[in-house]
Amino acid sequence: MSETVKTPVDNPLSSGKLPKNIFDVEVNNHELLKLAYDSFLANSRSAHANTKKRGEVSGGGIKPWKQKGTGRARFGSSRNPIWRGGGIAFGPNGTENHTKKLSTTSKRVAIRQALTLANKAKKIVVLDFKTTGKTSDAAKFLKTNKLERKVLMVVDEKTPQILRATNNIQNILLIRANYLSVYHILNADKIVLSTKSVDIIKSWLTKESK
Repeated sequence: MSETVKTPVDNPLSSGKLPKNIFDVEVNNHELLKLAYDSFLANSRSAHANTKKRGEVSGGGIKPWKQKGTGRARFGSSRNPIWRGGGIAFGPNGTENHTKKLSTTSKRVAIRQALTLANKAKKIVVLDFKTTGKTSDAAKFLKTNKLERKVLMVVDEKTPQILRATNNIQNILLIRANYLSVYHILNADKIVLSTKSVDIIKSWLTKESK
């Protein structure tokens, strides 16, 4: 049987036990956490920026002045990149690939480290949120359990009732257990895990990579 670690005893919201091999691992340095954090941001980035080259800018079809005799530098178009209003040299064209690859094993190690840091900081609580789909249920849940600022609510499944109850509350981010990321964990002020989500996280993060 795997060892378990209790959630902080001085935290009245905590209940149950958390697997020690996930929520109490050794964190030697934060380099892997930084890589996983940056990887999430890079993979979420869309390449929308698109600049016009000199051939795509309107105008500039006539030579500004004759080639010789003026004493000025020769130019063939007023839309060259070094003129104001000209095209952009080497600018983005919307096809850039900003993704950063991180192995599955490294991702899981990084998430375990992030969960460990969150647990040591007493940010993790194990609570089950039950609702009929009303926003007032979620608001009452936050107030009763003194959950403020950014709350990451981790569930085993996003049911229609939970989605309706939490969609209109700004400080709740609802996420399924197997979609956890270092970015979400580190940016949360409080992490609420459902009882079933703990089992999913344990199964997911201890699974052997192929």
